[in-house]
Amino acid sequence: MVDPILSKEHLVTVVSEDHETSCWGCGLRLLHPANASVFKCGWCGAITDNYELKCDHKNYWWRHMRDRCFICVLIGFILFVICGGLWAVYPVVFSISYFCGIFHLTITGILSITTLSLFTLVAFRSAGTQPMIEWGSYPAVGKNQLENYTFCRYCLKPKSPRTHHCRTCGICVLDMDHHCPFIGNCVGAANHRHFIAFLISVLVSTIYVTIMSAYIGLRIWPPLTHRYLDHLSASSRSLPWRALQDVFIALISSAMLLSTRGLVLVYLFVSSISLEIGISVLLWQQLCYIYEGQTYLSSLSLRGGDEAGEKDCKNIFLFFGCPYPVSRLLPNFWNSPKRHKK
Repeated sequence: MVDPILSKEHLVTVVSEDHETSCWGCGLRLLHPANASVFKCGWCGAITDNYELKCDHKNYWWRHMRDRCFICVLIGFILFVICGGLWAVYPVVFSISYFCGIFHLTITGILSITTLSLFTLVAFRSAGTQPMIEWGSYPAVGKNQLENYTFCRYCLKPKSPRTHHCRTCGICVLDMDHHCPFIGNCVGAANHRHFIAFLISVLVSTIYVTIMSAYIGLRIWPPLTHRYLDHLSASSRSLPWRALQDVFIALISSAMLLSTRGLVLVYLFVSSISLEIGISVLLWQQLCYIYEGQTYLSSLSLRGGDEAGEKDCKNIFLFFGCPYPVSRLLPNFWNSPKRHKK
């Protein structure tokens, strides 16, 4: 009969050659259990995944072309709003007064230059690459130098915990938030602030387009024929419905008499309203992530059980490069209440 204590010691001391692997970070030989697919180096802290397979870029060409098409469409839409708005508005604005015309051209020029400049920075600037570090050999890699680093099977380089590989761009992006097809680029550490500024600029520009297109459209709209006064003798219940019906018919009939400028203004009004809704939702979502000290991808990983960051307004000030002590000069309602940890 075999002693269970001796049998247990025998299992602990015997290590098979199949369980000995070299660390990709420092090159040292590691011993790990047979069923351990993911293990961490005790010297450099690098994490190795033996079962992680390298995926091919089958749809890389399609995603690249899709992003380029979205960029062309977005640039065309911005130019159409600028040129079409100027063409449809400037005769009416200058007919009101010379000062109104100059003021409108100044505001339009500032918003157009700001939006196009921010779009260029966001679309064509690098989203952020991680710094180069030594790896692969024990003398060059120090103690805990690659703590929680993983190996990117696409780039064949170390990947820090704050880095994510984008298969559309084909690079590892530092503090990656998401890949936006409309700008054809990732949103990361290097262009995240420009992306938020671009959203704010687009939102302000669309609000201005909405106001101007509505104001000018009302001035050049053909007169309506109010026929709902003929139904005053009808019952009180059917009067509101008939009045709305007649007003709607009058609007449709007068819209058919609109000139090309009027139709352009109607399109600008409807498209700007739709764009304002989408940009407002996206901007609010981004500001919420910044307030929580996260990105979109990090918020997805938090659903797996990781700890969430501290929610505070100082995250927003630090994100935009403003020192947090400066924010204390603002009113108290801008700062979140202090939290006491138990």
